[in-house]
Amino acid sequence: MKQKTFEFKIHPKTNLEDFYVTNSNIKAYNYVLSENNFIKYSIIYGPIKSGKSHLGLIWKNKNNAIVYYKNNYNKILKHKKNVFIDDFSLDLNEEYLFHIINHCFSHNLKILLCTNKLLSDFNFQLKDLSSRLKSFNFIKINEPDDELIVNLIIKLLYDKQIIINNPEILLYILKRINRTYKDIYLFVESIDQLSLEKKRQLTIPLIKNLL
Repeated sequence: MKQKTFEFKIHPKTNLEDFYVTNSNIKAYNYVLSENNFIKYSIIYGPIKSGKSHLGLIWKNKNNAIVYYKNNYNKILKHKKNVFIDDFSLDLNEEYLFHIINHCFSHNLKILLCTNKLLSDFNFQLKDLSSRLKSFNFIKINEPDDELIVNLIIKLLYDKQIIINNPEILLYILKRINRTYKDIYLFVESIDQLSLEKKRQLTIPLIKNLL
């Protein structure tokens, strides 16, 4: 009986074809590719390392948008361009964010925000900002399913020039790994470190020490 293998076309760059789509993230993926101009104000919410920034940059390129940084606030308000704000909860300046949102509303521009926090977890001082954000289209990325876990591990290992040829190893990992994006990334970092230290091929006994 032929052993089933996992096939995954891997690219180390963050282009559209580098984003692996499953039921866990398909809603966010479809939104980014959507031609629906009626949805102009959106928030992509998802766990740490779930691909929000990746999707945001795809959206930014597709919509000719400008990325908000702390030092280009005035530049954004001077130009009538769509805006992408990645992880807006970091060093959040509520007044800046509120004025950028109003700028987009006033000029009929698109704006996409990404965050790993629910709006209910924020303690906004500006109530008008909270009200604005609640009117946004909210898109959730879920924790990874089995298909995404396997292919994410393969991709991350490939980026580190580590290839697992034995599908039994992948199945062993799948049954035991904590099913979060963050834990997957930490696990791959541990494998990378272990492979550098041991300088030997990955085996189930070797990986067992990491899980």
